[in-house]
Amino acid sequence: MQFRSKLLALLSVVACASASLVFHEARAAPPKGFVSRGTTSEDQTIELRIGLASTNIDGLHDKLMSVSTPGSAEFRQWLSADDVKSFVQPTSESVAAFNAFAKVNNLQTRNISPNGEWVAVSTTVGKANALFGAQYEDFEHEALAKPLVRTLSVSLPSELVGHVEVLHPSTSFESPNMRLTPLPKSALVEKRDVPASCNSTITPACLQELYGIPTTPATEKSNTLLVTSYQSQWVQQVDIQEFLTQFRPDMPSTTSYTVQYVDGGLDPQEVYDAGIEADLDMEYTMGLATGVPVTFLTSENFDLTSAMIDTAAVIGNYSKPPSVVTTSYAGDEDGFSESLAIKLCNMYMSLGARGISILYASGDGGVRGGHDSTSQCSLTTFIPVFPSSCPYVTAVGATIGVQPEIAMNLTGGGFSNYFAAPSYQKTAVAQFKESLPSNFGGYFNETGRGYPDVSTQGWNFNIVVAGKTNLIGGTSAASPTFASVIALINDRLVAAGKPVLGFLNPWIYSSASSAFTDVTEGKNVGYTCPNSAISFTATEGWDPLTGFGTPVFSKLLAAAMA
Repeated sequence: MQFRSKLLALLSVVACASASLVFHEARAAPPKGFVSRGTTSEDQTIELRIGLASTNIDGLHDKLMSVSTPGSAEFRQWLSADDVKSFVQPTSESVAAFNAFAKVNNLQTRNISPNGEWVAVSTTVGKANALFGAQYEDFEHEALAKPLVRTLSVSLPSELVGHVEVLHPSTSFESPNMRLTPLPKSALVEKRDVPASCNSTITPACLQELYGIPTTPATEKSNTLLVTSYQSQWVQQVDIQEFLTQFRPDMPSTTSYTVQYVDGGLDPQEVYDAGIEADLDMEYTMGLATGVPVTFLTSENFDLTSAMIDTAAVIGNYSKPPSVVTTSYAGDEDGFSESLAIKLCNMYMSLGARGISILYASGDGGVRGGHDSTSQCSLTTFIPVFPSSCPYVTAVGATIGVQPEIAMNLTGGGFSNYFAAPSYQKTAVAQFKESLPSNFGGYFNETGRGYPDVSTQGWNFNIVVAGKTNLIGGTSAASPTFASVIALINDRLVAAGKPVLGFLNPWIYSSASSAFTDVTEGKNVGYTCPNSAISFTATEGWDPLTGFGTPVFSKLLAAAMA
């Protein structure tokens, strides 16, 4: 009788909720590789992140374009945290509507963003199913340690329509491995002398010579660089020391960094805890951005999308935020629901408005997503990558070779299916499309945001992991490299009493476009696909393989100072 009463009560809740539900979003099936193992236990706890509609997100876009576009009267007059909040915070009506809904349904909420546009709710799966017309299931993937709890369809109570934009987790299935770094076949090598030529392997000295990156230490401690890390990737202090000893002997090997903890982030220092991605990103930011204070952000949230939301919220809450943030994680754009991708992208817009350069590696699957496989080589529909496809981040592709540099076959690049081409790149994209064969239509969204924006070397980087010298490659080597260039330029700007570069793209696509070495060779077929597979080909000017090309530090600095 007690079980029957509980069942009737639940059915009553479902009936009441269903009567006022409005369809929100759905997907026909889970992405390839995910298999449902049945409905999730209704007693299981689930934490939902709910994105409320912002007051004036279009106004923030217009303001960001004004303060980031050369020639504007407001150029680089970056916004304060309160300025950003006035655009991003939800309206009083939206807050009241959600609070009333939470109260009626006995939901305990907590604010998880400084601007109030994200709240978290902890409830049971059964109640979430009833309130949001969902059917949460356990989806397994061979690359995941435990299942994802997701639903293929979700609705909103009618009283929340227009007030709630995103419910997560729901229909988003981010890639099971969003960490981008692949391993060359020659990955593990013994400690040895590095050839003087960068044609063989990459070191900080090679990158300094290739791009004119100075070795002079930065002087402005207010100018900081932040490296994000997820999926149990931890940097090791002893690996940093050994790396600096080998490859930057002119720097103190004891150079330190700061750790920022998000979502239960950890900082273990046992040799078996060494993370390839974490060591790579930290060794090349610390080893290239000489003297710039570096922060390592660590998160242990199994749900990487939630970790990205929380990371952006934490950075947005800094009273003195970093000037540059680099991230080497990405996934197939269609794995994210469109509403979630837009909401997260808008968070990057709010960070850019505060004068923060947000950099993302462009993906390691060429035109075939975050990662490719031989099964994807015959695909004729290209797979864009997110967050690289967000128009408010600077996406960094990868090159290989020195004389000349060419686009790597794995360098992620293409056009978004969610985001339209922003005004700052329409001319560059139009010029590239003129170079395409007449029969090339249908492979990509011709009105979408094109990426990457820039590129650097991305193969055979010497790193130290667990005390051993390794060779590593991918666009996740390129993003911290370019981040270091921007951080050093910011140091010069601050020292001269000028504002930092902030949101880079309008500047890169205009007055700084000539400060790069154009890369005109290579195809991004993907790491495992033959060169005959359909892809983009590098050409003169901007292209969706290497953007405008690789940086020339002196020219970028001159453009920044101007």
